[in-house]
Amino acid sequence: MTDSKYFTTTKKGEIFELKSELNNDKKEKKKEAVKKVIASMTVGKDVSALFPDVVNCMQTDNLELKKLVYLYLMNYAKSQPDMAIMAVNTFVKDCEDSNPLIRALAVRTMGCIRVDKITEYLCEPLRKCLKDEDPYVRKTAAVCVAKLYDISATMVEDQGFLDQLKDLLSDSNPMVVANAVAALSEINEASQSGQPLVEMNSVTINKLLTALNECTEWGQVFILDSLANYSPKDEREAQSICERITPRLAHANAAVVLSAVKVLMKLLEMLSSDSDFCATLTKKLAPPLVTLLSSEPEVQYVALRNINLIVQKRPDILKHEMKVFFVKYNDPIYVKLEKLDIMIRLANQSNIAQVLSELKEYATEVDVDFVRKAVRAIGRCAIKVEPSAERCVSTLLDLIQTKVNYVVQEAIVVIKDIFRKYPNKYESIISTLCENLDTLDEPEARASMVWIIGEYAERIDNADELLDSFLEGFQDENAQVQLQLLTAVVKLFLKRPSDTQELVQHVLSLATQDSDNPDLRDRGFIYWRLLSTDPAAAKEVVLADKPLISEETDLLEPTLLDELICHISSLASVYHKPPTAFVEGRGAGVRKSLPNRATGSGAGTGAGGEQAESVTGGTEAMVIPNQESLIGDLLSMDINAPAMPAAPTATSNVDLLGGGLDILLGGPPTETAPAAGGAGGGGASSLLGDIFGLGGASLAVGVQIPKVTWLPAEKGKGLEIQGTFSRRNGEVFMDMTLTNKAMQPMTNFAIQLNKNSFGLVPSSPLQAAPLPPNQTMEVSLALGTNGPIQRMEPLNNLQVAVKNNIDIFYFACLVHGNVLFAEDGQLDKRVFLNTWKEIPAANELQYSLSGVIGTTDGIASKMTTNNIFTIAKRNVEGQDMLYQSLKLTNNIWVLLELKLQPGNPDATLSLKSRSVEVANIIFAAYEAIIRSP
Repeated sequence: MTDSKYFTTTKKGEIFELKSELNNDKKEKKKEAVKKVIASMTVGKDVSALFPDVVNCMQTDNLELKKLVYLYLMNYAKSQPDMAIMAVNTFVKDCEDSNPLIRALAVRTMGCIRVDKITEYLCEPLRKCLKDEDPYVRKTAAVCVAKLYDISATMVEDQGFLDQLKDLLSDSNPMVVANAVAALSEINEASQSGQPLVEMNSVTINKLLTALNECTEWGQVFILDSLANYSPKDEREAQSICERITPRLAHANAAVVLSAVKVLMKLLEMLSSDSDFCATLTKKLAPPLVTLLSSEPEVQYVALRNINLIVQKRPDILKHEMKVFFVKYNDPIYVKLEKLDIMIRLANQSNIAQVLSELKEYATEVDVDFVRKAVRAIGRCAIKVEPSAERCVSTLLDLIQTKVNYVVQEAIVVIKDIFRKYPNKYESIISTLCENLDTLDEPEARASMVWIIGEYAERIDNADELLDSFLEGFQDENAQVQLQLLTAVVKLFLKRPSDTQELVQHVLSLATQDSDNPDLRDRGFIYWRLLSTDPAAAKEVVLADKPLISEETDLLEPTLLDELICHISSLASVYHKPPTAFVEGRGAGVRKSLPNRATGSGAGTGAGGEQAESVTGGTEAMVIPNQESLIGDLLSMDINAPAMPAAPTATSNVDLLGGGLDILLGGPPTETAPAAGGAGGGGASSLLGDIFGLGGASLAVGVQIPKVTWLPAEKGKGLEIQGTFSRRNGEVFMDMTLTNKAMQPMTNFAIQLNKNSFGLVPSSPLQAAPLPPNQTMEVSLALGTNGPIQRMEPLNNLQVAVKNNIDIFYFACLVHGNVLFAEDGQLDKRVFLNTWKEIPAANELQYSLSGVIGTTDGIASKMTTNNIFTIAKRNVEGQDMLYQSLKLTNNIWVLLELKLQPGNPDATLSLKSRSVEVANIIFAAYEAIIRSP
């Protein structure tokens, strides 16, 4: 009979009967009773009253019974901590049992019982089990250390378990090594210091690679994930590691394959791209990825999401494997859509015929979402592969002839983009498009058609009639269509003024008098004033040449892509979002990036590419360690930082931009500067005025902060130092005035800076001549930003030691934020928009500025002088909005929005960054810059 009998409903008085059976002298009766207790516990019944009776059953040689009792203990020990102490002696005794299974079972159970009182008794048995002769016991004990660390981190460190765990990395048994790696990884994530527990060097890596071949599949995953955090010293070591990891690509477990791919993708960054080894390795990566696509649909989807990242980073890997991404009739929709996306990424001149043939087939499927994406894909292929554009347009026309409503509408949307990409090439098909005007009912399709009519009004004889038909239901149209209608009618008027005057007056009246939409109203007033004051200027603005649209509009931002490559085979690679976007708490803040090929990497630091965030690719931001982890302080300082200027408290989760960000790139304008009329909100060309033209380099000197006393004469034995910081020619300078108030000359000046948050170090020795009594000397010291990093409180605190012939003097000062702003801090407008959206709302802070004087343009110019670059400027409901970016010298990017109201001395500053701890420095810098003359 099966164990299902234990789960059947029992009568009343069950607890009393179980109690009696648990105390029975017969072992079989006891085992039956414990099984009944476990069954009751499993279905949610409270059997905690039997705790003492179940604990008494621990004293047995029967392994099955002991497992059941331990299971009960794990469940109820937390609610009965005092009773659980009774079991300690048995645990300790079992840890010395002759049977290794019982020893392992005892130490595993003690690790799972999260009761402080029991934890104290766990240390000694755990120490013995970590050195046990049986590898099964050792591997179990290794995991137990991680569990104990979660309960009491200080106990694990004080008892020396971490060192024992590190010793297990050299164990002869590969499973013990794998579990030690897993435990150390878990502890690393939970560690508050953020410092790696194990120094990953070539010796340690060699041990892990040796164990890799022999341990179980999940052990291999743990080891590969640890290897991914190691940066080889040179290309030769990277090649060696690649050779030893490559066999894992043939593993049957998808997790092992993807983990191996992750390590190899990272190591490829360190290899010469033109080397034979690199080419061979690239070829070896394709077959395992293709094999993953023959798994069940759920695994396929995860594989496809990871392949999507790999193809964006290295399209060469799968360039010959197009056919495996062709959609099968029985693929689930989520797999179909993902395959379609990868097909477009891999499309090129050699395979475009195949791709188009497939896409045309897909466009006749029954799944509406899939068909829509297939039609859009044809348009994307036309834009991406220029020689295929004609075939793509022909295919789209064939699809339009099917008269299937949603196919026709999607086709018109993508044809509008093709017109933008290839002007004056395919306009002959406009008549065919106009035939389908009456069937359009979706806003995007209607807006696209209106844009086409307005853009090519001179080629369409009845353009005025077509647009007039749209105006009949103007108030019921979507805002997107209304805006396009307004612009299209104005274009038509400028091209054919004689017979469309009544039409343009009608649409301007509808837009300005009968509409509640402020964007539509604003655009209507702008057009009205342009047309009434200077028709020639209106023509230049509305009919200006439009920039060509880009080929790939949905590529991930380079730094985000690099970070996600480091997270292949994890949830981040499926979501296409960094862990910080969806994981809170421990370990979520550690950011990773690929090694810099130009400089190799820090040799074997164990941090293996774990970096602070950066926005644009290429340069990695530096990690700012915690101040508490300072080791070997050269200056032995005990100096409190000067007080930070008082600032209003920053509050998070404030979305100052609201919906305005999207408008920056594709919405209705509020500026009157010249620009082209746009296509259906589909790009920057739809703005009136190039609002992104404000940022620019300037050679003017940034704000000069007055000198303050850093070292008073009474503390400096007569030496007084006043100083400030400035930025000149891309360098930080420490400008000091040295005054000798002593009775003797001062000579042999030298200076040393302590480790600090921004790696500031003197670029050269202090050049200071002998200083006679009662004399003053000006000294300027250039500072580099490549020194050791140590997080300070506040972040811009700088501890300084100055030496002369009298003594060594210590003081602390604050580095002004504006001198830390790099000259290359201007972001591309699209990168700005994408990055703003990627940074979580929790990383947004707001700050109130007061005493603001000057015009918006004057303030923007002043900011540019100080390396705060204006990416865009808008006016919303009478308020000027400046969107700005800056980059700190340690490659941390900061995105800002400054909201100003003309005549109002108060302004609001909104900041977004993946390292919000820099906010106070930025806010203080803004205060100083805005108040500067």
